[in-house]
Amino acid sequence: MIPIVDLTGKRGLVVGIANGHSIAAGCAGAFRQAGAELALTYLNDKALPFVQPVAEGLGTALLLPCDVRIPGQLEAVFDRIAGDWGRLDFLLHSIAFAPREDLHASLVDCSAEGFAMAMDVSCHSFIRMAKLAAPLMTEGGSLMTVSFYGADRVVENYNLMGPVKAALESSVRYLAADLAPRRIRAFAISAGAIRTRAASGIDRFDDLLDRVRARTPSGRLVGIEDVGRIAAFLASEAAAPMSGSVVHADNGAHTVA
Repeated sequence: MIPIVDLTGKRGLVVGIANGHSIAAGCAGAFRQAGAELALTYLNDKALPFVQPVAEGLGTALLLPCDVRIPGQLEAVFDRIAGDWGRLDFLLHSIAFAPREDLHASLVDCSAEGFAMAMDVSCHSFIRMAKLAAPLMTEGGSLMTVSFYGADRVVENYNLMGPVKAALESSVRYLAADLAPRRIRAFAISAGAIRTRAASGIDRFDDLLDRVRARTPSGRLVGIEDVGRIAAFLASEAAAPMSGSVVHADNGAHTVA
């Protein structure tokens, strides 16, 4: 397959690969196919056996632990990149978390602690990464995060993650404005419903897939490779005029009432 863009000589960090079926893995595959060199993270020792084969398949030399809830781990990732590479050209943030009991509760019934945890891991961590990445993007760069249609419209059983993803998309716009003088772009990729490990935590997710498929004009759900091709484009300078955008990767499902 011919790469959609040429990222030869670019170096990028991908945060959020859970296994080979995750959206972040699809994006990492597209970045690598386009010629980029990658650093990847894994959540903890339990996750490592699922992420390591992905890293090996991509020829990734930097595979680093990163749980944004543990003080110092995120900073250590960027310290390692600064020491080994001295620069960074793009970043993909694809992590989200909410305590199960809060994710499965209606919004009015979720706890303050659960909401705060979801906001910290799923949204504020992107802002933290932007701050750490910016000094390494001396020639400009691209910051990308993964969102979902539930940020813009009410999706059954998405619950507290809707407001959290809405905050994430708003953060993208503000980061794009804040970092524009440094030629750093920011984007949110609003991915369609995809069967991933993270999505399995949403109550009745199979029903959601069926509903999305039925409303999608083509009748076809997107795959991680589809999202990856869009991410590769957004990592390139060609996407610079689109900075601050929420880019939909859902085969048009968001356009249908």
